[in-house]
Order: sequence, then structure tokens, then C-alpha cells
Amino acid sequence: MKHNPDDRRDNADRIQKNINHTIQNMELADEMIAKTDDPKSKKDLKEKNERRRDALNGMRAEIRDEALDV
Repeated sequence: MKHNPDDRRDNADRIQKNINHTIQNMELADEMIAKTDDPKSKKDLKEKNERRRDALNGMRAEIRDEALDV
């Protein structure tokens, strides 16, 4: 079995797509929060968005690292 070489040329693009997707999910969750009257659903969605915010910070740091490696 042949080992694939480590190809990182598209890492920044891949990370940016993940950032965009995460922001989109956060916006959809915010819409759901505004529409629902269920306190548990609101709480769950708010907690999920908080985890997404944390993930965004990590992805942004990662994309900066990738930009420095170019």
C-alpha cells in the first residue's frame, strides 16, 4: 500500500469553508431561537452556538497558522 504525501495546499480553503458553514449554522440556530417558545430548545441552541463560537476561535487561529506557513 502506497502512502499518500502530506498535501496541505488547500488547508486554508478547507478551514475557511468550515468557518463559513459554522457561521451559517449559528445564524440558523439564532433564527430557531427567535421562533421557538420552548425554553429547553432555546437553552440547547444557545449552548450549541457557544460551542460553535469556541470552535470558530480555534479555526481562525488555525487559518492564521496556515497563512504563516505559506
